[in-house]
Amino acid sequence: MTLTRRHALALPALLLPAAAAAQGWNPTRPVRIIVPFTAGGATDVSARIMAERMGALMGQSFVVDNRPGAGGNVGTEAVAKADPDGHTLLMGTIGTASINQFLYPRLAWDPRTDLAQVALVNQVTNAVVVHPGVAAGSFQELLALARRQPGRLNYATPGNGTSGHMCGEYLKFRANVDINHVPYRGTGALMPDLLGGRVEVAIDNLPAYLPHIREGRLRVLAVTSRERWFALPDTPTVQESGVPGFEAVAWFGLQAPGRTPRHILDRYTEVALQAVAEAGTQARFREIGANPSPLNGPDFDRFIAAENDKWREVVRVANIRLE
Repeated sequence: MTLTRRHALALPALLLPAAAAAQGWNPTRPVRIIVPFTAGGATDVSARIMAERMGALMGQSFVVDNRPGAGGNVGTEAVAKADPDGHTLLMGTIGTASINQFLYPRLAWDPRTDLAQVALVNQVTNAVVVHPGVAAGSFQELLALARRQPGRLNYATPGNGTSGHMCGEYLKFRANVDINHVPYRGTGALMPDLLGGRVEVAIDNLPAYLPHIREGRLRVLAVTSRERWFALPDTPTVQESGVPGFEAVAWFGLQAPGRTPRHILDRYTEVALQAVAEAGTQARFREIGANPSPLNGPDFDRFIAAENDKWREVVRVANIRLE
């Protein structure tokens, strides 16, 4: 589900319900935004942009706390079990908020009850990125290479259960190719091996790769959004490159412990949407290749429900289970 510019234009309407309900509450000490992945990836950068602006708006420090591990489950569990007093937030992702519940049969928390939605913040496309030494000048040529040599190509992602991993497995199924998944502990760990040619292909959130693509150190063959992505208008989509109907867009949103009082959630929704509405924040997101996609808490909850329907089926078809 891809959100567009009209969502940004609708921000005043989104802000009103939260603003009316939540005036008066502010955190009394620094707020942690836990990022369940390593520094440097799209989740981390999105959290740092929001931490800076929300801190300024609320007159309190917001500190990003990276807690990577188990496809985002380590950091997410820390928030699900945190004191619901308004001083711990999560930068949730498509993986931690939706996909992981279908991948991991023994999660230590229930994403439907142990986490509460604050606001959807932004979306990014995934991209199929290759080292310049890969003998494929287009996505179609990469598919042809994979079909000629089944099981030889590797594709790297930031970890099991991430949107890059699920996108890759979905692609393998839809395009009928055999390529091997190589999970890393975050984009920061993946990048040196891709730049050095030790892994040939990466499927991952676009933002961290843009500087390397623009400087010619890496090549992008396709984006996984339904339509071409604004940051790479000349790059074709997977859909237009031979896999009709293919779409897999990552998204990021703020969540809180499930028992957080409503007036605190509403206050954070108000401030988060105000931060995303600022022209400077939107420019910073677009600079890293992310599309501002604000939704308030209840709308974010409905958005996740729709995503659950899609990814439950993808996990079933791909027959993936992780421990």
